[in-house]
Amino acid sequence: MTEKKEIRITEQNSSYKQLEKMSTSMLLKNINKEDKTVAIAIEKILPEIKKTVDAAYLQLQKGGRLFYIGAGTSGRLGIVDASECPPTFGVPHGLFIGIIAGGDKAIRKAVEFAEDDLNQGWKDLKEHKISKKDFVIGIAASGSTPYVVGALMQANKNNVPTACIVCNKNSLLAINSNFPIEIIVGPEFVTGSTRMKSGTAQKLVLNMISTSLMIKLGRVKGNKMIDMQLSNNKLIHRGTKMLMDELKINETKANKLLLKHGSVRKAINKYKGK
Repeated sequence: MTEKKEIRITEQNSSYKQLEKMSTSMLLKNINKEDKTVAIAIEKILPEIKKTVDAAYLQLQKGGRLFYIGAGTSGRLGIVDASECPPTFGVPHGLFIGIIAGGDKAIRKAVEFAEDDLNQGWKDLKEHKISKKDFVIGIAASGSTPYVVGALMQANKNNVPTACIVCNKNSLLAINSNFPIEIIVGPEFVTGSTRMKSGTAQKLVLNMISTSLMIKLGRVKGNKMIDMQLSNNKLIHRGTKMLMDELKINETKANKLLLKHGSVRKAINKYKGK
């Protein structure tokens, strides 16, 4: 393992004292004050995020997949982002894959010491027959989680391009990543509780990565999700409205067209004779 001295900003003491003595209003005001700093921290590293998006896009164009791998909150965030892509953008299940230390049961309940196994992350990736066409993003607020660090180390050895999303500078995960994204949000409101600002920062960056990739892959037209799955009445209504706007037709005709063809894209293409 490549080693370098780490500065654990995520473990530094909170700037706030005696939280238990704060009123509800003061608690909310101070948490909100800290949350406001997250977007600013992300703005500073947009060039690094761009590099990751562009590198991942190249892999997806080759027929590769995007893997998120993490533990605890970080792992859950990756799974959420990956699981939302098929219904939102109509891509196949398995194009974006979220993996969490401890397996699916860890999504709801923490699995003790699962994140401490240096070798298990790569074993979990191999279960998906990972190849050099794929792209792996390790997610860990600390940047030192053995499960994630080990996975990226082995990915690098097997010529699988890697990125990471961390909230400390010069972490083991970052120096074992081809495209490190370091979001320095500072100490948490509750000391060490990285489910707060760090988790928010990771979620925002994951949104940016997946949404940008979906747009670049042609899954958005104008500003609309034309490949979304019609899995409930709200989405059917949204799709109907899209067709009304795009094709300049009334609601009844748009709804009938949408239900007949099963997606906004297919309905537009059939209507226009493509």
